[in-house]
Amino acid sequence: MPGIPPFIPAYLVKTSIRGSSVKDYIEERAIDIANYIIDCNATVRQTARQFGISKSTVHKDVTERLLQINPALAKEARKVLDVNKSERHIRGGLATREKYLHQTKNGIK
Repeated sequence: MPGIPPFIPAYLVKTSIRGSSVKDYIEERAIDIANYIIDCNATVRQTARQFGISKSTVHKDVTERLLQINPALAKEARKVLDVNKSERHIRGGLATREKYLHQTKNGIK
């Protein structure tokens, strides 16, 4: 059949993004993510929003991929994420408090 291209397994396809392979792109993204987290003291959610990717991708980039690429950078980023994780219950409580204060000011409650 002339219209159907031959089957090529996905792991053999080397797609290029701006002249580099996808693997290079992912490694660069992992480094950029770690630097953003460290510089901005950002949470996983904030980082995901900034880079337009999922929270699970941010987490995987920092905890798994970056360990193989740059262990020292991964350790620094992990410190920030651990602090953010230990404080998240406080941020959640403050957000809930703000929500109810806002509702009472607008006469909802």
